Amino acid sequence: MNRVAFPSIEIPSVFASTIRSYGRCLAALSLAIVLASCGTSKPLSQGQYRVVRGDTLTQIAQKHGQSVDSLIRSNKLKDGDNIRVGQVLNVKGGSAVTSAPTPSVKGPSIAAPRSIDLVWPAEGQRKRGTSTSNTQGVYIAAAAGSPVKAAASGKVVYAGNGLRGYGNMLIVNHDANFLSVYAHNQTLLAKEGAQVKQGQTIATMGSTGSNAVNLYFELRYDGKAVDALRYLP
Repeated sequence: MNRVAFPSIEIPSVFASTIRSYGRCLAALSLAIVLASCGTSKPLSQGQYRVVRGDTLTQIAQKHGQSVDSLIRSNKLKDGDNIRVGQVLNVKGGSAVTSAPTPSVKGPSIAAPRSIDLVWPAEGQRKRGTSTSNTQGVYIAAAAGSPVKAAASGKVVYAGNGLRGYGNMLIVNHDANFLSVYAHNQTLLAKEGAQVKQGQTIATMGSTGSNAVNLYFELRYDGKAVDALRYLP
């Protein structure tokens, strides 16, 4: 059987150019639509936060120095696990901990407008960070497994190791303004959402996220790190 050879069809250059131009127009139109949709988003007011992909209520509460329960109540959420991308939530101002913090917070000492009754979170050799003049947190070195205690009563609003540089970390919310941070732990003994008492053992000392066994303790007021040594006895 003889095979029939079909002639190849060559698209004239003028049509090829038109097709390419049409493709560029579609791309430009798509970009314009995206930009237009962004432009229609209303600007946020003070005390508001727009949910982005990957957000959880725990993360949002932690960033704004409040508990998950208070976030649910202030936004009248029926299901705390069901938040939508683009949803605007009412939050407190400030940021408790950034998404990728470094172990020591540097900058001039900031004094909170009021005090808080604290106990030392661990026994051991105490020092500031590498620069004693501008590090807000305190390092306490002792043997691995030594008890880490809550510096004041409050609620655990974060328990995990999702923040780079902190290792196994706990964040305790003491009231509407004060938070305390406990980093580099070996084991976390308090779960997220748990109420803890001052002096209660909440973790054991370790070296996660660090090259030495120590506890990194930090105190924050309205999301801003304050000089912890001013408030420790």
